[in-house]
This record gives sequence, C-alpha cells and structure tokens, in this order.
Amino acid sequence: MKSSLRSRRTVRVLRWRIPIPQSALMRRILGIVLVIGGILGFLPVLGFWMVPLGLLVLSHDSAIIRRWRRKLEVRFGRKRQKK
Repeated sequence: MKSSLRSRRTVRVLRWRIPIPQSALMRRILGIVLVIGGILGFLPVLGFWMVPLGLLVLSHDSAIIRRWRRKLEVRFGRKRQKK
C-alpha cells in the first residue's frame, strides 16, 4: 500500500499535497478545463477558485507556469515568516 502512495503524482503547495492524474494528457485536459471553468465563474456552480487550481495542475507539466507558482510560493513564504 505504501508503494502505491509513493508512485502517486502530487503537486505540493506550501504544506499541502494535492493528488493529480497519472497521465500527462489527463493533467493537461483537467488543468485547461478548470481554467476555462474559472473564467466562466460568474455562472452558477462554476467559480473563480477554479483558475488557480487549474494553473496548479498545469504547473506540473509546464515550466513557465511552474516558475510562476514557485515565485508566488516564495513570496507568500517570506510574508509568513515576517509575521
């Protein structure tokens, strides 16, 4: 059971680990769908919270988005240390 948990793909944000699909194609589809759904956040059921979640999923495969995410993590981490 432990080996299956280790092989599972996750994205780490601050102190949370978020599981994502194993397939790169499924991760990209999920990320794009979440971003598009977030852009349509004014509709019921969909929300603007979907945009950052979609970018988080896309950051696993995209170097540009990964750099943005890491810069934001560092910025938030520094702000937390000041408090």
